[in-house]
Amino acid sequence: MGRLSATSVKATKEPGRYGDGDGLYLVVTPSGSKSWVCRVQKNGKRRDIGLGSVKKVPLALARERAVKTRMQVEVGIDPVSERRKEAGIPTFREAVSLVFAENKASWKNQKHRAQWLSTLERYAFPIIGDLSISELDGHHARDVVAPIWLEKPETARRVRQRIGSIVDWAIGKGYRTLPLPLAAMDKSLPRIKSKPVHHAALPYAEVPQFLSYLRGGDSIGRLALSVLILTATRSGEVRGATWDEIDFEKALWTIPAERMKAGREHVIPLSPPALALLQKAATYREARSPLVFPGQRGAKPLSDMTLTKICRDAKIEAVPHGFRSSFRDWVAEETTFDGD
Repeated sequence: MGRLSATSVKATKEPGRYGDGDGLYLVVTPSGSKSWVCRVQKNGKRRDIGLGSVKKVPLALARERAVKTRMQVEVGIDPVSERRKEAGIPTFREAVSLVFAENKASWKNQKHRAQWLSTLERYAFPIIGDLSISELDGHHARDVVAPIWLEKPETARRVRQRIGSIVDWAIGKGYRTLPLPLAAMDKSLPRIKSKPVHHAALPYAEVPQFLSYLRGGDSIGRLALSVLILTATRSGEVRGATWDEIDFEKALWTIPAERMKAGREHVIPLSPPALALLQKAATYREARSPLVFPGQRGAKPLSDMTLTKICRDAKIEAVPHGFRSSFRDWVAEETTFDGD
């Protein structure tokens, strides 16, 4: 027989833990609420497993649940996971699959669908994949995005937003009642000090049409801007390019460290269209200049304003540097590659 009785359980008001025997405890909190806990131990590890509120679980049922819990632990079964399965509440991994299945028909772009799923598989599943969607909290989401918060802020933002969407779906399905405290989570993460300068960019879907426009003229400036677009490089890197940096046989453009903003050598694989543009530029090559895109004086590179003026003449709301942003958006929306 246990030490507690139905009468004593009802009469007990003082906060504390009251043992019934065999690991079953009545827990009374300072606020007066009462619940059942089963304390189990396996392989030297102690664990308290909740069995429900006294209002819903009488003493006799609490004893039955305690026996079942101890038996499950003894044979290596996780009682909490089993109870979750019985209640039909999915894990985060299962919830992602359900949300993906419900929404994929509305996502017309196949690559976008793959990227939506791959970011969660790569960053969230290893940490919270097997956690019940009802138990997921802000600190769990923080653990997912914290490692990439500073290194890959845009990826972290997308993962954070997608985790929030999964939780919102779970609320709608009745698996939980509260959303994630994302605002508080953001404040707990390191502050990103440097904010990127946003240059006016052309939507990536309009870039092919602009490239066709550039092919309609025949000038060093248009060739330079076309190469800039196809290689996602900066204006200064293109305008300062020299012929010894271009390897036509290997289709590589190697920009030395001293010409790179990050101070590291950068090797760019040249696509066939980019290679063709450079071969065309070679027909303008001047013996007195090592520059791929020399200015009017030959010894000096093209002016930055030359490329900007081409954009203005085309009447587009974009600047040369903005095509790097167009490229990043294309990668994010049309491919499954990581942004880096």
